[in-house]
Amino acid sequence: QVQLVESGGGLVQAGGSLRLSCAASGRTFSTYVMAWFRQAPGKEREFVAFIRWSSGGTYYADSVKGRFTISSDNAKKAAHLQMDSLKAEDTAVYYCAAATRPIPVGTTTTGDYDYWGQGTQVTVSS
Repeated sequence: QVQLVESGGGLVQAGGSLRLSCAASGRTFSTYVMAWFRQAPGKEREFVAFIRWSSGGTYYADSVKGRFTISSDNAKKAAHLQMDSLKAEDTAVYYCAAATRPIPVGTTTTGDYDYWGQGTQVTVSS
């Protein structure tokens, strides 16, 4: 089993920044990929960003490209999401996810991820 715990959410004004972190524990050696998803009220969970542990390869949703940056700390088995130039439409619960298979860079479907964190709320006021 792998446990994921997110932190760093909060309330920020439009144009501001937040940095989310996801700490992985347990059988982390079984994971290949970390990703961030988000879910706004009344909407489906959507992909935000992806990073592969081994190569550092990344992929972003078009809606966040150029504003968000995903990174990883392999030694600590942690993933981070730096969010800049935040907009009201970025308001959502943000989840980190891990995959135990070497899924391709750019895998955006929730069903391809095996473990999920509990989520952290991000609210952007306009």
